Amino acid sequence: MRLFAAALATESHPLSPLPTGLDSFKECVFLRPGEHPEGGPLFGTESLWVARRRAAAEGFTLVEGSCFAASPAGITNQRDYEFLRDEILGQLKAALPIDGVLLGLHGAMVAHGYDDVEGDILERVRALVGPKCVIGVELDPHCHLTVKRVNVADIVVLYKEYPHIDTVERAEELVDIVLRTLRGQVKPVMSLYDCRQIQLYLTTLPLMRSFVDRVKSLEGRDGVLSISVCHCFPWGDVPELSGRILVVMDKDKAKGDALATVIGKEFISMRADIEAQYDYLSVNDGIDAAMESTDAPVVLADITDAAGGGASSDNTTVLRCLIDRQVESAAVIWDPVAVRLCFDAGEGTSFPLRLGGKMGPMSGSPIDATATVIGLKRNCMNFYGGTQGSLGDCAAVRIGAADVVLVTNRASTMTLNLFRSVGVDPMAKKVVVSKSARPLVGADGPLSNKMIYVDSGGLLKVDYRKIPYSRVTRPIWPLDEVVSPGLII
Repeated sequence: MRLFAAALATESHPLSPLPTGLDSFKECVFLRPGEHPEGGPLFGTESLWVARRRAAAEGFTLVEGSCFAASPAGITNQRDYEFLRDEILGQLKAALPIDGVLLGLHGAMVAHGYDDVEGDILERVRALVGPKCVIGVELDPHCHLTVKRVNVADIVVLYKEYPHIDTVERAEELVDIVLRTLRGQVKPVMSLYDCRQIQLYLTTLPLMRSFVDRVKSLEGRDGVLSISVCHCFPWGDVPELSGRILVVMDKDKAKGDALATVIGKEFISMRADIEAQYDYLSVNDGIDAAMESTDAPVVLADITDAAGGGASSDNTTVLRCLIDRQVESAAVIWDPVAVRLCFDAGEGTSFPLRLGGKMGPMSGSPIDATATVIGLKRNCMNFYGGTQGSLGDCAAVRIGAADVVLVTNRASTMTLNLFRSVGVDPMAKKVVVSKSARPLVGADGPLSNKMIYVDSGGLLKVDYRKIPYSRVTRPIWPLDEVVSPGLII
C-alpha cells in the first residue's frame, strides 16, 4: 500500500493590504521532501506527520511531498500559487501508482484566477490518481467547504476546536479513516448541509462547547465515521461562503443526510445566542472595564487586527491608549523594521523608536516614543495545539508602563511563550493585549478568567453587515433575515 502526503495552506482575506507570495510561504512553512522535521508537525503538515508514524508502525509506504503554508493575509498571486501547486502535482505524478492521498489544505485560500484553490488542487489530484484512489483532506473550520471539494474527495475532516488545539488529533482521525477505507473495513459517503449563515464560533464558550461535545459523542457509533462543523471564514468574499455541516458515514448516505440535517438545524438555532456572547467595546471602554476588574491580568482581545484573519497586526490604537493612560500592560505589534532597529541598538539601550501603524488607515498612526530595549531573541517559536511556527527575530521594548513585543513574522497571539521568550512576564501585568479572538493560554490553560473584546478599527470588521461583500451568494444570514438552509450533497 502506497500513500502520498503533501500540504498547501493559507487563509485569504480579499481586502488585506498584505499580498501573499512565495516569500510569505518561505517565512512560514516551506518544506520539500527530506526536509520534514521529526520532532513535531508545523502548521499544515499534521497529516503527513501522523502518516509517517503510522507507516513506520504498520509497514505501508509513505511518499512525502512538499508542504507549504503561509500566515493569513491577502490573495495569493497566480504565478506563485501555480508554482507551488504544480510542484506537489509533479511529485504525485512521479510517485504513481498511489493508493491514497493525504492533503493538508486550509480551505479558505484564494489566488488570483482561483476562487476555490482547494477545489482546483483536488480536481487535478483526482485526474492524476484516478477514481479508485482514496483522497483524504484535512481543513480548518474557517474554510469555504465547497461542493466541488466534497464531490472530488473521499474523506474530508475539519478541526473541531477554535482555538485550533486539535489539529494533530484530527489528522489522526483522517489518516485512520483513509487506512480503514483502503483495507476495505469502511466505505465512506459524505453528506453536506448548508446553514446559510456567517458567524464566528469560539468552542471555549459554553454554548458552542456543549454543541461540539455532543457532535463528538456521535462519532464512532452507528456507522458515523466523522462529523465536521464548518464555521466559514467570515471575511472571505467568495460565492460559497457559508457555515456548513459535513457528515461522513460508513455506506449509509440516507442516514448521513438525516444526521447532517438534524445537526445543521441545531447549529442554526444557536446563532442568535452565539451572536449575543460577543460584546465589542470601544478601546477606552474596554480599558475602563479592565481597570475595574479585580482579575489580573485581563486580556483585551483586539480581534479586528488579528493576524489569524489576515490583518496586519500593526494597529496601534489599543497600545497608544494604554501608554497614554499609563496602564501596566503587555502587547504585541508586528513590525520587522522596528525589530531590526532594536537589534542594532542592543539590549538595555533607550532610543527614539517609531513602531506600528505602517500598513494603512486600518493600522492607526505610528507610535513615536523613547523605547528601552528589554529583550532580544533570534528565531522565536510560537507553540500551540501540538504544532509550532516561527515568529522570526523578536524584540521587547518598554515605553512607560507598557512592554511591547515586536515580531518579524505575523502570528496570532496564542501562548505565553510569545511574551516570555523576550523576557516579558504577562502574569505581572494588569492588561495583556491579544491580537486574536482566542483565549491566551499557558501550560495550565487560559491566562485569564477575564477577556474583553475591543474594536480598534482594524481590518476585520466584527459586524458582518458592514463588510462590502460583492461575490457571496445571497440570501445569507445576517445579511438577510430570510434564508433557505438545506442539504446540498
